[in-house]
Amino acid sequence: MQNQNQNQNQQQFMPSEQVQSQFNHGGHELFDAHEAISGIVGGLEQCLLYEQHIQDPELKSIAQRQRTFISQMYNTMVDTLKTGKDPAVKTQSYQMAEDNTTVYGMQPTQPKAPAQSVNELNDQCISSFMMGNLKSSATAFCTAALETTNPVLRRVFQDSIPNLIEMAYEIFQYQNKHQYYQVPQLKQEDMQNYINSFAPIQGGMNGGTMTH
Repeated sequence: MQNQNQNQNQQQFMPSEQVQSQFNHGGHELFDAHEAISGIVGGLEQCLLYEQHIQDPELKSIAQRQRTFISQMYNTMVDTLKTGKDPAVKTQSYQMAEDNTTVYGMQPTQPKAPAQSVNELNDQCISSFMMGNLKSSATAFCTAALETTNPVLRRVFQDSIPNLIEMAYEIFQYQNKHQYYQVPQLKQEDMQNYINSFAPIQGGMNGGTMTH
């Protein structure tokens, strides 16, 4: 009779499919997910501070557009983390406004020192803050995706990484255009040596199988 009662209790408290999905997470996964999502929270909160100091309307437009996109990314992450299932709003694709034209070469600029007051913060500072947050989040998302066992959450992290890269690249293009982020080049002969330092594999590739 005691065994029968125990079996009934076990059946009564058997987790539903929804609860099973909700707790379908590993320990490392939750630690990394918490760090990655917390980074997004910090980035969004810092955006609130940055935007009031932005002077260039173009940078302000980029900041607002990216904040809107990241806010939806955050909601998708939280939804997936809580349910373990497909989120109500799936991962979107970020389309940057900047073009892909990079200006190469170095131009003389004034040496930079850390700002000593809030009034000294300018668009160069703020765009650098934005770039730093995006780079940090891209690294955290990649780490989380490598540790995540829940297939839906892993896919959300994985599919969000290209969006973070795209946003960081948009900031880079903005900085490069305004000479905040200059790109030096090697001498042409040195560049050519680096480009030609690898050769393709010759012959047929059989996927590593032995031939007899």
